[in-house]
Amino acid sequence: MQRLSVQLAPETPDDWWEVEALYDLCFAPGRTALSSYRLREGVAPIPELCWTARDPDGVLAGVVRCWPVYVGDKVAVLLGPIAVHPTRQGEGVAALLMHKAIDVAYYAGWSRMLLVGDLPYYRRFGFDRLPGVIMPPPTNPDRVLGLPLKDGAWDRVKGTVRKADDCISVG
Repeated sequence: MQRLSVQLAPETPDDWWEVEALYDLCFAPGRTALSSYRLREGVAPIPELCWTARDPDGVLAGVVRCWPVYVGDKVAVLLGPIAVHPTRQGEGVAALLMHKAIDVAYYAGWSRMLLVGDLPYYRRFGFDRLPGVIMPPPTNPDRVLGLPLKDGAWDRVKGTVRKADDCISVG
C-alpha cells in the first residue's frame, strides 16, 4: 500500500483564498447557487471541522469544511464541501479528509452529521439515506445522507434542514 504524501492541518484564515480557488476549480464558480450554500450564507463554519491537506511542498491537495445546521429542532453538522485538486484525485485525499472531519466531530461531542452526495461512495464512511430529512429544493432526496455520531442520533429526527445561527453549540 502506498503511503499518502499529504499533511492535514486545521484551515486558517490565511488559507481562505486558496481554499476558495480550489472549490471554484472543483465545482465551478456556480457552486454558490446550490441549495446547500443557502444554509451556509452568513453562518460561520465549525472551525475545528475545517481541514486542509497539503503536499510536502505546501501545495493544497484537498479541503473539507463543515457547518452547523438544524434538522427540525436538532443540531447537525453539514459536511462539505469537500474538494480534492484534480491532479490528486484517486489518491485517497478525500477519504483522509472525511475520516478526519468525522473523528474530530465525534470527539468534540457532535451527535449527527449529514451531507448531500452519492450513497455508493459515502456508505463506506457509515452514511445512509435520511428519510424524512428534507434539504431545500432542488436537492434530490435520495442524496440526503446522514451519519450518527452517537447511537440513535438520527432516530426520530425529521424535518427541513435549516440555516443555523451563530449561537449554535455542539449537539
